[in-house]
Amino acid sequence: MSLPCRLRRGRGGGGGVLAELDNCLQRIEDLRGQVRGLIADLPAEALNWRPTDGADDHATNSLAVLAAHVTGAEHFWIAEVIGGRPMTRDRDAEFRLEVADAFELLHRFDAVQAETREVFSTLTAADLKGTRETRGKTVAVRWGILHVIDHTALHLGHMQITYQLWNEGKSKPSLRWFERLPLSK
Repeated sequence: MSLPCRLRRGRGGGGGVLAELDNCLQRIEDLRGQVRGLIADLPAEALNWRPTDGADDHATNSLAVLAAHVTGAEHFWIAEVIGGRPMTRDRDAEFRLEVADAFELLHRFDAVQAETREVFSTLTAADLKGTRETRGKTVAVRWGILHVIDHTALHLGHMQITYQLWNEGKSKPSLRWFERLPLSK
């Protein structure tokens, strides 16, 4: 999905920055869409199921936990760190989550999509070249954006495997990479 038309005018910094932001947003939205497609029609039993029991770092995560975690991480990096919004993320709560249905998770995806688009609409060339402070560290804005892509892709893979384990080895059909490419302009 392309950035809204209003982002293509008057932002300064040249077409390269807009193309880069547009490309990053397309990657984030494609990954987020794949996660949504995986969980959207699943019952609570599937969403809350964990492949193995365990505690702390030895626990496996449910699809609901992983979905909440990827939206929480995107919110943290894009809205809070890069966008400078107040810190509201409760990471620990993401790992305790159980849901009654997919609605709560889909709502989280809708909210983070709107939030990410809003933050991206405000970024300038200077912002993209800049850094942000978080947890006593300095991180490049570009690194934060790429981390969201990398992190979401990693957990999408975890979710696909968890889905297959829950579904007795059957995977959910999905479009291949070349079928998901954005239309050329």
